[in-house]
Amino acid sequence: MEGIIIREMSSGDLPEVHALEDQCYSTPWSINSFKHELQNKDAILKAAVLNHHIIGYVCVRTILDMTHLLNLAVSPEFRRKGVGSMLLLEVIKDLKRLKPGIKLTLEVRQSNTAAVKLYEGFGFKATGKRTGYYQKPHDDAVIMELDIN
Repeated sequence: MEGIIIREMSSGDLPEVHALEDQCYSTPWSINSFKHELQNKDAILKAAVLNHHIIGYVCVRTILDMTHLLNLAVSPEFRRKGVGSMLLLEVIKDLKRLKPGIKLTLEVRQSNTAAVKLYEGFGFKATGKRTGYYQKPHDDAVIMELDIN
């Protein structure tokens, strides 16, 4: 999509990010969770911005030799337009530069086939399942992993 800028998330973005989080998830993160990640030197947070409004964001954090995709959201009106791919691509570029050779892991709702396909398109492989991981509604999680090389 034309006009979208992917940039580092800042504390000034938190009200808009949190509003989007509430819109996208049945069990949303608190604003304090985002504040905590922004202060974490091992976290990467990116925002997708269009016309000065946040339409998506991603949060990853490295612990030792693994990086976990904690959160990825795109405004419903901008889904399936490449915004999630843009965010994921930027994070992967950063990880290749900052932490080459690590693994990027995530959990995704088993029922969220669009998200599973997005991750598979980037080369993620399903490595396991967490039964009953999600609530509201109840769902299993697919564990996926990507070697960053």
